Amino acid sequence: MQQTILDRVDRVAEDVVSLVLRGADGPLASWEPGAHIDLNLPNWLTRQYSLCGDPADRERYRVAVRHDRLSRGGSEYIHLFLRPGRTMGVSLPRNNFPLVPAPEYLFIAGGIGITPMVPMLRAAVEAGIPATLVYAGRSVATMPFAGELRATYGDRVRVFAADERGRPDFTVLAAELSPHALVYCCGPASMLDAVEAAFPAERLHLERFRPSVKTFAPNTAFEVSCVRTGRTVPVAADESVLDALTHAGYPLPSGCREGVCGSCEIGVLDGEPEHRDDIGAPAGRMYPCVSRALSPRLVVDL
Repeated sequence: MQQTILDRVDRVAEDVVSLVLRGADGPLASWEPGAHIDLNLPNWLTRQYSLCGDPADRERYRVAVRHDRLSRGGSEYIHLFLRPGRTMGVSLPRNNFPLVPAPEYLFIAGGIGITPMVPMLRAAVEAGIPATLVYAGRSVATMPFAGELRATYGDRVRVFAADERGRPDFTVLAAELSPHALVYCCGPASMLDAVEAAFPAERLHLERFRPSVKTFAPNTAFEVSCVRTGRTVPVAADESVLDALTHAGYPLPSGCREGVCGSCEIGVLDGEPEHRDDIGAPAGRMYPCVSRALSPRLVVDL
């Protein structure tokens, strides 16, 4: 955990503020485009936000937060009560949405989904790689960083404000796509679904802020064997692996509890996990906040 001091709170669009966090004890941990952090708020909540500043700036992190009218207490607190000068704990950056090397990129963002795209576009342009950003929103006033991006990158940025020129036609964009380009998209579920339908899956990288709707067989009970301590923890059908381990005395980091942030990742040494996350757990790993077991027992590295 890193300690930071909130330097600035800037309104960057309707219902969106930018937070600039300065390292309280010196340089902050390095990160790459696509990374996010857990932010420990003073009201005891932890929330995940994509880093949208400059990766070369080790003194500061920048994130942007939209005020969700159905807030569970995170964005509401930030918008109504958080002020510069507060000290907050920040996790080391994690990257479940890395920018894979490619000869060309098409970035597609909707609303607050622009946040991971800002450093991605910067990195591509600085490397001399052809890149285009298609940025959609209800209106320019609701689209954070729209003016900043157009001023910096000019024609590389195509802004589609629904109240001015309608929404982008992803079928047309797919037909125009260079055969060598990769597509990165972050935004609301409706946009992600439309982009998935239009672009080839092997060239598409998505980041979801909420888990996609999936169907699984009914939950069953199983056991988790913790190899380092020799304990076996029963997991009931109506509880998560994360909760079972926490109640048994294995407190794990947990942020989203929806399988989208990756903070609770653990190693699996034996058994067959049933992966229910939206990240794509690497071999030998699982996210116990949502994932379960297809075998009667899992052996984990705890």
